[in-house]
This record gives sequence, structure tokens and C-alpha cells, in this order.
Amino acid sequence: MQCPSCQHTESRVLESRSADSGRSVRRRRECLHCDFRFTTYERVETVPITVVKRNGSRETFSRGKLLHGLLRACEKTGLEPARLETVVDDLELQLQGRSGREVTSSEIGELVLAQLSEMSEVAYVRFASVYRQFQGISDFVATLEGLSRRPGQKGRAAVKLAVVG
Repeated sequence: MQCPSCQHTESRVLESRSADSGRSVRRRRECLHCDFRFTTYERVETVPITVVKRNGSRETFSRGKLLHGLLRACEKTGLEPARLETVVDDLELQLQGRSGREVTSSEIGELVLAQLSEMSEVAYVRFASVYRQFQGISDFVATLEGLSRRPGQKGRAAVKLAVVG
């Protein structure tokens, strides 16, 4: 490992500990030449996942892009960012566990919506409105009605909406 201070290649490990819920190892190192201390992370190298977009274009899966979308959908809902990072971690592990290396953006969206439906109805509707490209109030109404018909909604009042036209 090259020292960021003097570029010497020999260092010693002072401390190692698990990071990112056991998905990486954090190491504190000390350069044997200049005594500079620095931190490195060791992760398992994964094969990149390709996302096939609606328009047919392909791009590499971006965990940051997905997390950003979730954070935007969950603003002011009380959901902690750490919980959303866990959702993204779990989704990424699920995608890495597949035999194929291509996934459609719609598959990712549906996996995220399944998680959000358990966490926050408001975040679910916000994410769905962007992901499913809602065109008008009827799209919102259909989504809200779908939420009210979900199993386990017995104690909740059914959603009643009247569209004034």
C-alpha cells in the first residue's frame, strides 16, 4: 500500500476492523518511512451490474444514484438515511446474487417500491410518481387505492378520493 504522504510502499497495519456491516475491512496503517498514519478499506471486488433503461440504453448500476432518489422521496418522512442506505445495500446484494449481470430499471424500481411500501406510504407514493412517470391525478388515485387494498391494512381507513372535474 502506497503512503499518501511520501509514496513509500511499505507500511504496517495498526488496527483492522469490520466496516459497512461486514462488507469491508477498515485498516489503520502507518508508513514505515515517514510514520504518517492513514486509513484504507478492503472490499470484495464485484462484477459490475448493467442497468437497462426504458429507452434501451445501458449504464452501470449506481448505488449513489439510487440512494439519492430514495433520499429525495423520503424527505421529511422521518425515515433515517442510515435505514435507506441499508435498503440500497440489501438491494445491491440481491442484484449481485443473481446469475445475470443485466437488470432492467423497472425491476429495480419495483424492488425499491416493495421496500418503501413497508416503510412509508408517503415515500412510496413520491417514489412511484417519479419512477412510474405519473401524468395526472388519476395515477395518484390508482396508486393510493392500491395501497389501501394491500393485505394487512385492516385497521386503516380505506382511501376515499373524489376527483372534482
